[in-house]
Amino acid sequence: MKRHGDLHSIALRAAAASGRKLQSVSAIALAILLVYGAFPSSQAAEQKPGQPPARMVVEASELVYDKDKDTVSARGNVQIYYKGRLLEADHVIYDRKTERVYAEGHARLTESDGTVVRAERFDLTDDFKDGFIESLQVDSTNNTHFSAPRAERTAGETTVYDRGAYTACEACKDDPSRPRTWRLRAKRIIHDNIEKMIYYEDANLEFLDVPVAYVPFWSSPDPTKSRQSGLLTPVLGYRSQLGYEFGQPIYWALAPDYDLTITPSYFTEQGPFLSGEFRQRFENGSYWIRAEGTHVANPSAFAIAPYGAQDRIWRGSAQSTGEFFLSDEWRVGWDATALSDRFFMQDYKQHNTLFQNYFFREASSTAYLTGQGDRSWFDLRGYYFQVLSPSDVQSQQAVAHPIIDYDRAFDIDPAKTYGVGGQLTVNANFTSASAQNANYESIQPRTLDSIYGIYDVCQIYAPAIDRSQSGCLLRGIGGDYESATVETSWKRKVVDPLGGVWEPFAFARLFGSYLNYDTQGVAPMYNSTYMPILNASQGLFVNGADNTIRGQATPGAGAEWRYPLLARSSLGDMVIEPIAQIVARPNQSSIPSLVNMDAQSLVFDDTNLFEWSKYSGYDRFETGTRLNYGGQATMTFNNGVYVNGLVGQSRQLAGANPYAVADAANVGLQSGLNTRTSDIVGRLAIAPTDNVTFVAKGRFDSESLAARRIDLFTSYKMQPVTLELHYANYTAQPQIGFDVRRQGMAINGRYDVTKDYFLSGNVTFDMSRYLYNSLTTDQFVTSLLTGVNTATLTGANLTGTAPVFSVAAMGFGAGYHDECTELTINYTSIYAPQASTGLPARNQTILLSLKLRTLGEIKTGVGLGSMLVNDGIRAQP
Repeated sequence: MKRHGDLHSIALRAAAASGRKLQSVSAIALAILLVYGAFPSSQAAEQKPGQPPARMVVEASELVYDKDKDTVSARGNVQIYYKGRLLEADHVIYDRKTERVYAEGHARLTESDGTVVRAERFDLTDDFKDGFIESLQVDSTNNTHFSAPRAERTAGETTVYDRGAYTACEACKDDPSRPRTWRLRAKRIIHDNIEKMIYYEDANLEFLDVPVAYVPFWSSPDPTKSRQSGLLTPVLGYRSQLGYEFGQPIYWALAPDYDLTITPSYFTEQGPFLSGEFRQRFENGSYWIRAEGTHVANPSAFAIAPYGAQDRIWRGSAQSTGEFFLSDEWRVGWDATALSDRFFMQDYKQHNTLFQNYFFREASSTAYLTGQGDRSWFDLRGYYFQVLSPSDVQSQQAVAHPIIDYDRAFDIDPAKTYGVGGQLTVNANFTSASAQNANYESIQPRTLDSIYGIYDVCQIYAPAIDRSQSGCLLRGIGGDYESATVETSWKRKVVDPLGGVWEPFAFARLFGSYLNYDTQGVAPMYNSTYMPILNASQGLFVNGADNTIRGQATPGAGAEWRYPLLARSSLGDMVIEPIAQIVARPNQSSIPSLVNMDAQSLVFDDTNLFEWSKYSGYDRFETGTRLNYGGQATMTFNNGVYVNGLVGQSRQLAGANPYAVADAANVGLQSGLNTRTSDIVGRLAIAPTDNVTFVAKGRFDSESLAARRIDLFTSYKMQPVTLELHYANYTAQPQIGFDVRRQGMAINGRYDVTKDYFLSGNVTFDMSRYLYNSLTTDQFVTSLLTGVNTATLTGANLTGTAPVFSVAAMGFGAGYHDECTELTINYTSIYAPQASTGLPARNQTILLSLKLRTLGEIKTGVGLGSMLVNDGIRAQP
């Protein structure tokens, strides 16, 4: 029989029982301690005046008090609870002379924070704070573990493990004898609970019990502490133009709400490199600032300008991001990047995968103020773009200052509007932008400058009338441009007695713009004719046109009808839904602005078939009367298979077809909408299971049904395989700058070999490059290598031919992950200019990342160099 109690309540009975062996009286286990005092002497020293004494609760099967030795022994499932600590053992002895407690036999001490210490034997002071522990294993609540043959505790604050080991890995459940993934063995491990630090002396890092690294001294924060000043994991790397890299991050936790990291680095070929990052958090937001820079020791390692940054001695970047909540509805923030030159990220930031992508053409910076209500949205922001491609001109990039968007929806009470009801929506936009130089793009044929061979040039801007025969597009103006748009719309859904769903709607659109065209801001290095010659009746420039304000008011009304039909069978449920929509507007010009700045992307597909205007921005808008019609069907099978299909078409019923009237960028031409009856668009989505999906989207000629645009997406996610595939095939659109058919395929996959091991890979095929094989070659390579231009560029600029399946980018890797370790190694090959010459090449890199929970993460990148691509195609079209 077991009983329990506390020392205060049984003190007198314990004194009466002195000298006798007491069995089955667990309530008085260790009560003899109180014969000479109400509590241990160490407690008396800590006792504050007026504070009640701490009680020691004891439970045991047997108690023996030896008067001669002045010891108390407790046996049989002994449990002692004192000051939040619980000591458990088969046998516990308390020596009153030395004021020490000895516990052995399945001994276990549970700390107040939940940490469990298991040992062969405890030798502790009577408050459990100081002492020695033999053959111990420490398991914390955050799943970290210490072990050692012997350890010493001091004041309950510091524990020293002799020949100890530390790990954050769990033992194998099926076979606990198997070695942990990793552990850190050391001659001494010092765990300071006051500083929240762990120090290691003569330490070896072991993986599966195999030593792989040695350090004479190492320190890491206590796992319970998220921030600790000190040295972070070193940065290692190699690239041919930089040499070997070694960097040592130094972290300062300056205050609970802000910190600083400084990383001095050294490149064996380019010298020192310094970076720093400051972070601060507030109650309503946070921000960070990162700056880095270097004085280049060997500029000749990089390509000559403008193909590289050989002319730059001081190089660097500054980046900052921040966001603050002004209230529940309003927030303000920024995301800014400033670079010394467009090649800095490509040359120095090997670990920045965002800027490794050659098709990422600019670094964008923005500052914004955003408000969001239950049914309203406000956004004010500015943009600045810094080009990263050698073929782009910085002075042609527009600066937005600012762009303002506002949306608000209102429900209309039918009782107060004579039964009208519905929803009223207000949408407004204001855009202010400016650029130093106009941005021209040559087409039919594409022509490069004869000086550097990388800039698009337009010998003359355009014919006066027929834009479809234009050899030059105006992508952006030089000067200032402002536009304002306000759109108000009403719509309401009504279900008729037959089940048809009607949605009548009406809208009004007001648009105004101002252009201050700069005829002086030109770039003579790549354009020989700067002033555009255009037709004013098309809403475009004429030679010598005055800067002016233009505006347009466009009312409109229409209706949309849907008639969902439900059919049920033994296989499942099918819903068939015919759809028709008519939109009527005046026969106005669809080009209300002098230029098209924000509506140059036009893709006609299933997503915008039933939009009132299919343009992507505000500078263009549909006019005239248009009918959109089609239908969709959805089949849901009883076994869970899901199939959805949509097909539709659009027709201009009255007024000029806005998509057949080209603006200065030829937007609308060859879009599939430029004929009175449009191409046919469709979508087919199939999901046989929750883990397998297939989506096909297409645009087809209305007469021959020839494919104009095909997109195929498929994904398979069923352990152990994950696979995604995207295939695209777009017909040539030379009138908007796409000379040949665009075709490509991207595949991403992952295979989980086991629960912990995986393989991954990706490849992107450019299946259009071989179409350039017939273009004229030249001496562009010689021009770059010698610095003397001897070429007249008319298309391709390298010898050789491209295969049908040209690899634009590829990568593969392998990894391991468990509860304490993440290890990945990846190889990437990206089509990009060679850093030393600017010639088209494949840039190859190996990235290794190792993350050990609680210890840190190390990343290293090794540039394997770049291989020149002999496929007859220049790097940048």
